[in-house]
Amino acid sequence: MIRTLAASVLLLLGTALIAISAVGMVRLPDVYNRMNSVAKAASLGLSFVLLGVLLLMPGPRTAVVVLVAVGLQLFTAPVGGYALARAAYRSGAPLAAVTRYDELGGRAGPTPADQD
Repeated sequence: MIRTLAASVLLLLGTALIAISAVGMVRLPDVYNRMNSVAKAASLGLSFVLLGVLLLMPGPRTAVVVLVAVGLQLFTAPVGGYALARAAYRSGAPLAAVTRYDELGGRAGPTPADQD
């Protein structure tokens, strides 16, 4: 009973974070804010969903699969989000009008066109 309740809470919390991330994809003003929304909320949301599944289906095999999946998700999602944001910046994706300053100031490194 308590395990099912805890699993339900984790599943609902994970689903809510993924839904908030989806709303952020629509509502946020530029590519950088959207990627931040997805990289943070979706990775944590998926981790909660997987932990909820582990509580619903306990077992050594499930535990190994879920823990490996959560570890990979928490490692690869932020790195992937950073790489995509850097690629967007280097390709010249515009900043939102509400952005007050550009911390990189054009120092993201040479673009592929510069290397030719």
